[in-house]
Amino acid sequence: MESPSFLYTLFYFLVAIGVLVSFHEFGHFWVARKLGVKVLRFSIGFGKVLWRYQKTPASTEYVIAAIPLGGYVKMLDERMDPVEQSDLPFAFNRQPLWSRSAIVLAGPLFNLILAVLLYWAVFFIGDIGIRPVIAEPEQATIAARAGLTERDEIMTVSDKVTPTWSEVMGTLFSSALSGERTITVEVLTGNGDKTAKFLQLPAVLETDPAKFYKALGLSLWSPTLAPVIGKIVPEGPAEKAGLAVDDYIVSANGTPISKWMDVVDYVKKSPGKRLQFVIERGGMVMDLAITPDRIETASGVQGKIGAGAKVPVDLIQSMRVEYTLPPLEGFLRACDKTYQFAIASLKMVGFMVVGNASVDNLSGPLTIAQYAGQSADLGLVHFLKFLAVVSVSLGVLNLLPIPVLDGGHLMFYAIEAIKGSPVSERIQIIFQQFGFVVLLSLMALAVMLDIQRLFS
Repeated sequence: MESPSFLYTLFYFLVAIGVLVSFHEFGHFWVARKLGVKVLRFSIGFGKVLWRYQKTPASTEYVIAAIPLGGYVKMLDERMDPVEQSDLPFAFNRQPLWSRSAIVLAGPLFNLILAVLLYWAVFFIGDIGIRPVIAEPEQATIAARAGLTERDEIMTVSDKVTPTWSEVMGTLFSSALSGERTITVEVLTGNGDKTAKFLQLPAVLETDPAKFYKALGLSLWSPTLAPVIGKIVPEGPAEKAGLAVDDYIVSANGTPISKWMDVVDYVKKSPGKRLQFVIERGGMVMDLAITPDRIETASGVQGKIGAGAKVPVDLIQSMRVEYTLPPLEGFLRACDKTYQFAIASLKMVGFMVVGNASVDNLSGPLTIAQYAGQSADLGLVHFLKFLAVVSVSLGVLNLLPIPVLDGGHLMFYAIEAIKGSPVSERIQIIFQQFGFVVLLSLMALAVMLDIQRLFS
């Protein structure tokens, strides 16, 4: 599949940001209005105003601004602007502590509610994925020691139904982050028997997802495919060298090729090295020279030529799974999925803070934009799942006790509840400046990592 165009990616990135920010700010707005606080402005975006609407001079002003990376709700507040005597009861700063806390908490909470609704929609529409049938685990890995074997199909992980490969891997990782050191998986064996297997995790958990999955030793089962080209990536080394769909690869650098994985292994081990292929096309044998691109991966530098195997249609159908859930079951599953992902995200942030997880797990606007375009290109269900994941992340991020974020305000309110009086404005300003620097530093780091991923 070709990568989505820049404009396509940009459009769906703006759609995603618009939906997520609108829901977050609507949480603040709705709760503030319900608790009697006057809202002066509801803005999606920052900077120059592109569109505004205000029914009357005394009503809320609705704004769409030029910079779409956020938004805000401006409430009546004596600390910001002079307030008329008659409006003092409706000022945010005059509200009781519980009321101010509820208004601030509403933004992140609405992001989590949005994630539940999105996952619920996915389960109602029907999710599509690949059956979690595993390949033979590598020796000495966690899966091998648990007794898992080739063609086992994982049915549940920690008593949670996992009908797709992505569900299995996500549930395994969240279960591990939740503190489980013995994870029970129920499998359907190749001869039709159901049995329980126990994955014994080490005391020191590997928090990098790629390294965690490698230590598990689980990989998706793949049948033995003939070395026949099924697809070519435009502008890739294979296309530039003249390789075509339905070409049969006979040998590489004189080494006979009998199956597709031989091709994959040979290319992976030869980044930047000229390979001499012998191919058969329409009964004719010919030579082709291809130099694989050098690709940075979690496992190191690998070669890639931009070609895929020809997979029989009936095999694709046999590995494809589509499932829906009844409304009530789907809602409960959506709540559980949101909760599990939120807890896993919080733990991941904690691991990064103490240095037990790599900051490479951070994603900035460029990576999020890429995922927005790619998920939209795969279809509605994939885009909804992408929105749900980012919505949970946004909710969790805003709950961090960093001044400037919602969690920072809640931290000040917690101190106020303990000491019986608000934190002084001078102290708040100092901490907000510090929080602003921290936030800008995190954003700069995320953008740098985005750029590094983009060029690798």
